[in-house]
Amino acid sequence: MKKLLMAALVLVVGLAAAAGEITVWTHFGGPELEFLKTQAQRYEKATGVKVQVVEVPFNDIKQKFILGAPQGEAADLVVTVPHDWVGEMAATGVLEPVGKYATSDYLSGLMPVAVDAFSFGGRLFGLPMNAESVALIYNKDMVKTPPATWDEFLALAQKYTTGDTFGFLYDLGNPYFNYGWFKAYGGYVFGKNADGSLNPYDLGLGGEPGYKAGQFIKDLRYKYELIPEGVDYGVADGAFKDGVLAMILNGPWALGDYKKAGLNFGIAPLPAPPGGKAWGPFVGVQGVVVNAYSNNKVAAVNFAKTLVRPENQVAFNRAGGRIPVSLAALEKLGDDPVVEGFSTTIALGDPMPNIPEMGKVWSPWGNALSLIIRDAGSNVREIIDGMAAEIMKAIKGE
Repeated sequence: MKKLLMAALVLVVGLAAAAGEITVWTHFGGPELEFLKTQAQRYEKATGVKVQVVEVPFNDIKQKFILGAPQGEAADLVVTVPHDWVGEMAATGVLEPVGKYATSDYLSGLMPVAVDAFSFGGRLFGLPMNAESVALIYNKDMVKTPPATWDEFLALAQKYTTGDTFGFLYDLGNPYFNYGWFKAYGGYVFGKNADGSLNPYDLGLGGEPGYKAGQFIKDLRYKYELIPEGVDYGVADGAFKDGVLAMILNGPWALGDYKKAGLNFGIAPLPAPPGGKAWGPFVGVQGVVVNAYSNNKVAAVNFAKTLVRPENQVAFNRAGGRIPVSLAALEKLGDDPVVEGFSTTIALGDPMPNIPEMGKVWSPWGNALSLIIRDAGSNVREIIDGMAAEIMKAIKGE
C-alpha cells in the first residue's frame, strides 16, 4: 500500500511539474509547420500542457533568443536551430544543458556525428533531429553506378568533359564544399581537448594535409581539367539541372529543383582522392534547444523528446524530406534512395565546428582557395602557410 501511495505521489508531482503552457519558436513553414502543430496538439491532448507555436524568421531566431531569454521574453524551446549556433548560444547561458534529460538509449540510437554536433564544452545542449551534408549527386542517364575509386571517378568525369557536356563540377573555391578533401589528407579544423571539447589553438588545416588538399583542389582545374574558371555554385547547379553534367557535389537543398527538372539521379559519397584516405564532408545538424530561463523546463523537454522519437523523425522526413539522425528512423526509411544516399555520406563526415572561433576561419580559408585556383603557377605551400598564420593570429586576437 505504501508503495502504491508513493507511486501515486510521484505521478502527481510529475503532472504538476508538466502543467501550464509552453511556447515554441520555429522557422518551419508548409508541411513541416503542419507536422509541428500536429505534434503540439497531440502533446497538449496527452498531457494537458498547452503548446503555443510561434513562427519566427530563421535569421531572427538566434539574436532574439539570446537577448530575450534572460528577460523572460523568449520561447521555452526552439524547433530547430543549426548546431553551429550552439557555441555562441551556450556561452551566453541561454541554453539548458539537456544531457541530464537524454537517456543512454536515446543517445546510442543516434548517429554519433549528431551527438558530437550538439555538444559544447563536454555537455549536450540540444536534442538532434536531422542532418545534411554535400554528397556526390550523379545523373543516372550518364552514370549507371557511382564510382568507388578515384580512377573510376576520373575516367567518368573526363569521359563527359567534352565541351558540350561536363563530367564533374562544383563550387571549387568554397571551403564548405572542399572540407572533404582536407579530411581525406588528414586535415581537420580544430583538434579536441581531453573532455572532447574543441581546441581552437589546434588548427589542422595547414601543414602537409593542407598542402596536399590545396594541390589536389588546384589539380581539379589545371591537371585533370575538370572545373574551368568561372564555374561557381550557380553555374554547376544550372548545368546539372539542364542535364549536361554527369556529377555534382551538392546537398539535399538542391533536390527539389532536380526533381522538378525530371532528372534521374543518385546519391553517394565521393571516393578517396589519390594518395588520400576516405573522403567525408562537413555535416550540419538541426536540433531542438531548451531555454535555460524557462519556467516550465520539464514540459519543454518532454515535448522536445516527442519530436525526436524515431516514428516522428520518419513523419518529419515525409513532411519535408529532411534526413533523420535517429538510426531506427533511418532503418524505417531504408527504401528511400535519398535518405540512404545522404545518411551514408553524413556518417562519414565531421560536424562543422560549433565554437565562435570558427568565424575566424571562413574568410582566410576561402581567400586561400581563391588564390590557389586563380592560376596554374600559384604557390600552394606559401598560400596555405599564410592562411594558417592568419587564422591563428585572428583567434589569438593579435
